[in-house]
Amino acid sequence: MPPRDNPTARQARLGGELRKLRLRAGKAAREAAGFLSTDQARISHIEAGRIGISEERVRRLAVFYACDDYALIDALCAMTHEHRGQYWWDEYRGILAPGFLDVAELEHHAKYLRYLQPVTFPGILQTKEYARALFDSVLPKLPPKDVDARVEHRTRRQGILARGNPPEVEAIVHEAALRMRIGGRKVARQQLEHLMEVSEKPDVMLRIIPFTNEDFIDLTQTVLYTGGTVPQLDSVHIDNRFGGLFVDAETELESNRTLLDFAEQASLEPAESRSFIHHIARDL
Repeated sequence: MPPRDNPTARQARLGGELRKLRLRAGKAAREAAGFLSTDQARISHIEAGRIGISEERVRRLAVFYACDDYALIDALCAMTHEHRGQYWWDEYRGILAPGFLDVAELEHHAKYLRYLQPVTFPGILQTKEYARALFDSVLPKLPPKDVDARVEHRTRRQGILARGNPPEVEAIVHEAALRMRIGGRKVARQQLEHLMEVSEKPDVMLRIIPFTNEDFIDLTQTVLYTGGTVPQLDSVHIDNRFGGLFVDAETELESNRTLLDFAEQASLEPAESRSFIHHIARDL
């Protein structure tokens, strides 16, 4: 099977973690190749996510690399059983940009999700009408079928909140997002009412940063922090008008955890936040 041209973020992450284990063990790629009776090019492809690897080989490499972090090894082995076509977002491959699919994949596999949103709401908390208004405003204008596909995909992402083992969700939203009349007064009010409803779910914590807060001013980008099955597999997706960026270096993870913790301290408590949303919705 030829190498993949466009591995998913999760496929690349599996390979990247194997590379970290190899480097930590002080092993060269040629040594790993010799151990598996393969060639160095194949090891490079595996570590880049361009070629898959079996659970058996991951466990053999873990022994070769003297890795005794069994929780991490088990998590990596579980990832080897994932394949394209297995999940709902694969239906949009070739229709939507890979980043859309990667975000859905990260959310699906996460134990918890932390969002920081300056002027909009997390996709999994958006109404269909609100999402459509956002995509209709993209410049240059999207064809209607592309808007439909994006709205449908975003709506299906919300399925994680209805499943039997939903991830814990913390959404920190600035007051600016509450006052943006995206889609008009009616759509904006329905969106706020939806937020109040979904924030009552036991696994969803919605917090608002009010304009009156004088400390937190870092509102330049949207951040999604996904908690992996083990902390080593945490990931961050940073979104802006130029596209999305996935990062997983420990320094980047720590920096974004600090940012989210600071934003949480600057926000209202969940009950206060619901009351705050209610007052804004009432005035629309």
